[in-house]
Amino acid sequence: MAHTKRGPRTASKRQLRVGEELRHVIADILSRDLIHDPDVAGSSVTISEVKPSPDMRNATVYVTSLGGVNEEAVIAGLNRTAGVIQGEMGRHLTMKFTPRLVFKKDESFAYGSHIDDLIRKNRLPEDSK
Repeated sequence: MAHTKRGPRTASKRQLRVGEELRHVIADILSRDLIHDPDVAGSSVTISEVKPSPDMRNATVYVTSLGGVNEEAVIAGLNRTAGVIQGEMGRHLTMKFTPRLVFKKDESFAYGSHIDDLIRKNRLPEDSK
């Protein structure tokens, strides 16, 4: 019997719903300036997506900073203060567990821009009419 390799699992409806709720709660926490890390304080951060694990105990938070300014430092600051954010999240969630957060750079905007550039660059002259 041949073993077939399975790709990444698609998120369940519950994971999508919880991810969206987490995104709203985290955005609210960040907008209230509760984080006192010097790399995060005063930075404008966009949370594009939150992907909870299937057991809901962990969540990956994809972020970008406005204009990409100090993005690595901001993400490092968010990871340093993840415990504070998780503690504040626990007050707003009705979940059994508050997920452990890991912040990562959202590459989707850069990837989309790269694909757009490739399409524009390879467009034939008669396509632009």
